[in-house]
Amino acid sequence: MRASTRHAAMVVGAVTILVTGIQFGTASAQQVSPTFEVLCTPTDTGLTELSGLADTSTGMYAIGDSGADNRIAELDAGCHVTRWIPVGTETYDVEDLDSTTDGTLWLADIGDNNKIRTSVALIGFDPSGAEAATPRVLTYPDGAHDAETLLISHDGLPVIVTKDYLGSSDIYAPAGNQNVHDLSTTVPTQLNKVGHLQFSPTTTPGGPVDGAGTMAVTGGAVSTDGTVVALRTYTDIYLYSAPDGDVVKALSTRAIRVPLPNEPQGEAITFNNDGDLISGSEAYQGPLPPLLILRGATALAVAGGSAGPLGSTGS
Repeated sequence: MRASTRHAAMVVGAVTILVTGIQFGTASAQQVSPTFEVLCTPTDTGLTELSGLADTSTGMYAIGDSGADNRIAELDAGCHVTRWIPVGTETYDVEDLDSTTDGTLWLADIGDNNKIRTSVALIGFDPSGAEAATPRVLTYPDGAHDAETLLISHDGLPVIVTKDYLGSSDIYAPAGNQNVHDLSTTVPTQLNKVGHLQFSPTTTPGGPVDGAGTMAVTGGAVSTDGTVVALRTYTDIYLYSAPDGDVVKALSTRAIRVPLPNEPQGEAITFNNDGDLISGSEAYQGPLPPLLILRGATALAVAGGSAGPLGSTGS
């Protein structure tokens, strides 16, 4: 996302100084180093600003962020765009893409680099075109936030995680823990702050912002069965075990940190039905990078995600 990269560049000098001297709460998350493989490489330049991925029973879908978020790409197994689908409603800055078990795609129009928006929205989208895209407007209880991450639990609870270059991310969910389908389409729904995450800097290379980019949450996903939650920064994946499907509770437990290969500006992740994790990146002034796959990601989280906050400290 061009706008947020410019914003990050404005603060990176100060941030780089800070991250070298700050220790956040506990030690780093338990780190493992499994191998990412190249899944396929997109060729359509419409994916230059790739910000969200969703792998569903009907196929894989992708969307760009501000300036490239008025249409959704349907991808085949080789990352080729088989069709572009117009969103059909106004967007401001879509930063993530998720889906629910009925096949509905959910566009997270939650980007706010300058923290000026009075509301954000989740846009329900039927890729078959049978129903019009419908925004659900949301408001924060404590002012504007920039966010790039939407997590939808297996039972339909939408959870938003904010982005901060000092690693201080807040967690929000609708008042009353409403299912995403039940959110009002006519009046705004208030969000409640339900948790907090504090990320420590890592030495993993990648992304457009050295140092601070290792702590900025740029995307998320929930496994098909709802038992594993993933967050990503520009450089690392954090896997949380959620055996009871409670996304918010899972984010307060010990994470498994998996360093990503050096992506230019990684913001998109999704799980497939096999429990593998797929990662995608913006091009960021270069060629389109490949989609990467971490096979057995859900099994890795379940095997290593024991109780006790570590690395990303939930509260």
